[in-house]
Amino acid sequence: MKSNKTISLKNTIWAYLAFFSTLILFFLFLFQIIFLNQYYEWYKTKEIKIAATRIKQKYDKNKDLSETFNDLLFNRGICIDILSNDTLITYNNNMNKSCAPTSDVKLYEDALIQNNNKDTIFKSENQKYGVKNLVYSFVTEDNTYFFLTTSIKPIDSTVTILKNQFIIVSLVILVLSFVVGFFISKKLSKPIVGLSESAKKVAKGNYKESFNSDSNISEIQELTTTLNYAKDELSKTNELRTELLANVSHDLKTPLTMIKAYSEMVRDITYKDDKKREENLNIIIEEVDRLNLLVSDILDLSVMQANIYELKEETFNLVALTKTIINRYEIFSLTEEYKFIFETNSDEIMINADKQKIQQVLYNLISNAINYTGNDKTVKIKIIDDKTKCRVEIIDSGKGIKDEDINLIWDKYYKSDKKHKRNMLGTGLGLSIVKNIFELHNYTYGVNTKKNKGSTFYFEIPKKKKL
Repeated sequence: MKSNKTISLKNTIWAYLAFFSTLILFFLFLFQIIFLNQYYEWYKTKEIKIAATRIKQKYDKNKDLSETFNDLLFNRGICIDILSNDTLITYNNNMNKSCAPTSDVKLYEDALIQNNNKDTIFKSENQKYGVKNLVYSFVTEDNTYFFLTTSIKPIDSTVTILKNQFIIVSLVILVLSFVVGFFISKKLSKPIVGLSESAKKVAKGNYKESFNSDSNISEIQELTTTLNYAKDELSKTNELRTELLANVSHDLKTPLTMIKAYSEMVRDITYKDDKKREENLNIIIEEVDRLNLLVSDILDLSVMQANIYELKEETFNLVALTKTIINRYEIFSLTEEYKFIFETNSDEIMINADKQKIQQVLYNLISNAINYTGNDKTVKIKIIDDKTKCRVEIIDSGKGIKDEDINLIWDKYYKSDKKHKRNMLGTGLGLSIVKNIFELHNYTYGVNTKKNKGSTFYFEIPKKKKL
């Protein structure tokens, strides 16, 4: 079972900084106090080996060794005993207690002989001073024996000082790490806490709230920008949702009110007048059809947006389908003097698509053009045949669409010009349905528009390959 206990960002950062400081002190304690003797012995072993190598190189070349001996004795604390033809020469410093007594040289010689005169390194102890030594022995080709001796025990007083100093330094570092860690964690968490508070306000529907941060940390600045973008998008979505509910409610209320009013009129007033009753009943039927169209569009859009609609593809002639649909708008030519101009460079363009959905696209785009075309009431439909695809264009002569509105016209109930003169056709969901049909087919689509020169809605359909 997972624990629900949480910890704030400020306390988390503070705890990590404090832990990191403690970890550093722990390793310092290990290497400077606990393992000091081991490190010192390793260092002195390495040093005495280097000293022996220097002596061998100069001795083989018959060079003067006095300068080297003085450096090793006074600067490195290494004593040198040389035994040649039973003659012992000692380079010793009276202040250096690590040097081996002369009596021990014979013991070193015996140990070297027992090792077949191979370079030998071993430990000994100066009984007089109680100092542990490291002895490096080697013999030259002329049977001259060299014995280098150095202490491998750190000075006790130095170790005591280091320990006391470490305790003081540890306390100071711990206090500083806790204090500095607190202020660093507070500084790092402050902008995030501020962003969190703003996010809570936005979550409650306050889209006027802005995400601000004076932090110079790039990740926090990027988070601030992202949150502001998300807030703006949520604001747009909320506005569109509110507008959708208002428009759907209005579109449902209007025909329902008309149906109720004319039904009461038939019941109470015109039921004896055959002509008036027929007119009223026809209005009721038209309003029911309007309601049915609205509900049908809403259902179609919901199904497509839920990605549960499966395309029913078939092969058909796009030109013939377009002509059939244009003919159905003849009533607008007769009653409203609309002009429908159809242009194509081929009488037969076979495509493979969902015929019912393509038909719905053409109806919606032509209806949209009728609602928004200019005073000349002209709607032009073009089908351009290409080798691999055909391009369909629906052109009106209206006021055009503002640049900032082009990406919004495909939204539900969005109108690029809410004061346009006509709304004789459609439910306000047409372009949103068209967009979803295009995306289901993976078609390229869009709109080209110029101010006061109309708009051209287009889409491109791949042609069926001939076998």
